[in-house]
Amino acid sequence: MPRQLTQREILSELEPVAEECVHQHLARAKDWHPHDYIPWDAGRNFAMLDGIDWAPEQSTLSEVAKAAMITNLLTEDNLPSYHREISENFSRDGAWGTWVGRWTAEENKHSVVIRDYLVVTRGVDPVALENDRMAHMTHGFSAPTAVLDGEAGFLYSVAYVSFQELATRVSHRNTARVCDDPIADRMLQRIAADENLHMIFYRTMCGAALDLVPDQAMEAIDTIVENFQMPGAGMPNFRRNGVLMAKHGVYDLRQHLEDVLMPVVRQWNIFGRNDFTARGEQARERLSRFLDDMQHVRIPRFEEQRDRALARDRARA
Repeated sequence: MPRQLTQREILSELEPVAEECVHQHLARAKDWHPHDYIPWDAGRNFAMLDGIDWAPEQSTLSEVAKAAMITNLLTEDNLPSYHREISENFSRDGAWGTWVGRWTAEENKHSVVIRDYLVVTRGVDPVALENDRMAHMTHGFSAPTAVLDGEAGFLYSVAYVSFQELATRVSHRNTARVCDDPIADRMLQRIAADENLHMIFYRTMCGAALDLVPDQAMEAIDTIVENFQMPGAGMPNFRRNGVLMAKHGVYDLRQHLEDVLMPVVRQWNIFGRNDFTARGEQARERLSRFLDDMQHVRIPRFEEQRDRALARDRARA
């Protein structure tokens, strides 16, 4: 019979793996400082200090770059909500607690450096940005996790961040491209490197959970993939900015499938495993149907609509 463990039991059994992963992360992580990535000599006072307030012509960023930078920054801003989710679904003790603290400290650098860059270079309206930050953080964030064995689900949480951290890395890297600024490129590549290491930690932990409780983990993975939303889904103007980003290749459905979902699924060997019972097999079959629908129905439909929209934009231009 397959093992059926509570979330607390799973955390306890996986703690030695978490401890090893924390040590590996600390060995790989590179110290960096947000202030080193900011062109401070481009800064100037705003009107309150006898300077000039922001005006659209001051920005050198395209509309796509603005949308991507704002979306990425507001996503990083909501760190207190993510910290709460992770600490509640993981643990504040032992290796788990060490990881949660370290991950939170590293993630905080991302919002610091992006905001400093945007304010100093006057890339976006700082008043509108602050208003959106207030609205987004007040609303907070709740991951699409489920309840397993009557407890908030570690399995769902670790599956979600395995995909989400990689998705964020892809978004940052592609935002660097559309910014067309070597300083922004260097900054966003640095952030993306952090996100990649975070993804490796979570992906390894979820893979260990698959080995420990295959059916339970498979159900969690399928649920997360089929209901996946980026953590910024509740922010102001998310739909508008998301459409712009998708139209111009910052983050779209094909990238989500080919650069995020499939690499992680292959790493876990989801479709080559033979340790599922009927329960896990049903979840794997649901996942297979969902991925097939993405590849053959949803992505072609999106790309056809995108190409028509881009053609209309070119005609108007």
